[in-house]
Amino acid sequence: MKQLWRVEDISPLGLAFIGDAIWEIYARNHCLNLGVRRPRDLHLRCTRYVAASAQAEALKMLEPVLNEAELEMVRRGRNQKSAHVRRNVDVLVYRYSTGFEALIGYLHATDQIERLHELAALALAYLDEIER
Repeated sequence: MKQLWRVEDISPLGLAFIGDAIWEIYARNHCLNLGVRRPRDLHLRCTRYVAASAQAEALKMLEPVLNEAELEMVRRGRNQKSAHVRRNVDVLVYRYSTGFEALIGYLHATDQIERLHELAALALAYLDEIER
């Protein structure tokens, strides 16, 4: 699908919006690759990867390998004021997860697909590791 918008015209929250959807696809694909097949099990397993707490943990692990532009996007996403924060999520965790989603959206929007695959693979492997 052709992208009709420029990344420079999108706020970090807008990038987080698209990043949320992209990350969901990575998580769902990963669950299928793990052999999860039943819809209920797929849903339960995937929510572990897309939860704000999991995204925040993944971002903390990824920070040392991010370049300056990526760190800047994370910072901008993390510092955005959101209209709402879920009641069951700590504000700091929510901000880190927004930074993570903004990073994913930024990489997608700037067509850095190889880097996106690399960071997503690292994040998913890390989340699998800490779950054990």
